[in-house]
Amino acid sequence: MDIKEIQSLIKFVARSGASEVKLETDDIKITIRTGPSGSTSETTYVQQIPVQAQPVAQPSPQQAPAASQSAQEDPKKDSDDSKYITIKSPIIGTFYRKPSPDKPAFVEVGDTIGKGDVLCVIEAMKLFNDIESEVSGKIVKVLVEDSSPVEFDQPLFLVDPS
Repeated sequence: MDIKEIQSLIKFVARSGASEVKLETDDIKITIRTGPSGSTSETTYVQQIPVQAQPVAQPSPQQAPAASQSAQEDPKKDSDDSKYITIKSPIIGTFYRKPSPDKPAFVEVGDTIGKGDVLCVIEAMKLFNDIESEVSGKIVKVLVEDSSPVEFDQPLFLVDPS
């Protein structure tokens, strides 16, 4: 990633209204934080150097009960969600559930969708991109708030394919 691409990314983040964006590649990690309009913005660049894996410390006996509790809760949550298909964002931008503020949402929880149905719109660089379903099924959950920034590959919807 060259400096012009980084500068373009900073400008895009500032215009999008996102408060924080993180970008990681094999050799670089970039975190961009912005404040509200009129305040100063803070930008942090951290370059990561690949290191060999370090041995993982075992949790102390005091930490073990908490770790086992979270481990017990996660499989239940994963098993419930594992039967659903996750529709993810194909681009970075701002997520909108409606085609315009005065129109109803494209889909609601409980709606049956088909392949090719428009689920939402993501605005990226002043372009509104229709996000179409690649699966048929029933919307189980909307995972993103309307008008909020989304990142590439961020889960947007859970769909029950049955």
